[in-house]
Amino acid sequence: MSEARPSLLLDVRGVKKRYGTHEVLTGASLEVPRASVVTVLGRSGTGKSVFLKCLAGIERPDEGVIAFDGTPLDADLPSARAEFRRRCSFLFQSNALFDSLTALENVVLPLEQTTALSSSVVRQRSLEALQQLELDSFADKYPSQLSGGMQKRLALARAIVTRPELVLFDEPTAGLDPLRRNAVFAMIVKYQRQFGFTAVIVTHDVAEVLVISDHVALLDSGTMRFAGSPAAFSTSTDPVVCDFRDSTAALHKAVDALRTGQNPSLTES
Repeated sequence: MSEARPSLLLDVRGVKKRYGTHEVLTGASLEVPRASVVTVLGRSGTGKSVFLKCLAGIERPDEGVIAFDGTPLDADLPSARAEFRRRCSFLFQSNALFDSLTALENVVLPLEQTTALSSSVVRQRSLEALQQLELDSFADKYPSQLSGGMQKRLALARAIVTRPELVLFDEPTAGLDPLRRNAVFAMIVKYQRQFGFTAVIVTHDVAEVLVISDHVALLDSGTMRFAGSPAAFSTSTDPVVCDFRDSTAALHKAVDALRTGQNPSLTES
């Protein structure tokens, strides 16, 4: 008997997106199993963020199908798109916190905008979210009064306060040093396990995501060059995968050659 396939929360087929004559996505597909961590890797400028914004509905694909929980997110089905927005959160690369609002007010906002809960329930759930992210003692602080790592946690508290089934992360570690980068990835895994949401992350941090991800995909030339397990990605012999995955090793080789008086080719892959 064949093993049953995991239930897909998100099923993306042949997504294309162009701006003028420039085609960013040329037919990208991705399967996202429920309650998993799925990471989309790729070089800078390959369209990772555009792909994520298409999933979130911030950008509308020119072609292709994005199905959430078995229902296509079709422009002609506004009820399906509204249901998706209710069950999904987006964590922006910049955190997108409101500087003029306190930490608590930032977390309260999505509940006020998307639910009919009473003000007392909204406040209680928001305080619980801050407590779960260990920020309850900073409820009255403004984002500018918080450290970078605390701002990331605050953005995540705001993202999960609506109890979403899907959270989309756009370059969550951009601009962070290695220690803070590891802390953010550990935070994502911790709360994904705790709350059971499905996570889709776009990034170019290879080493870290091979540790935290259940599934990995590589976006290249507008399409998914690879999709599979971290173990399969680590052993793939596909030349595009190898160039991206082994770029640090290639740098070591080039620098060693330079130190021994050789003149290696230092072309950008």
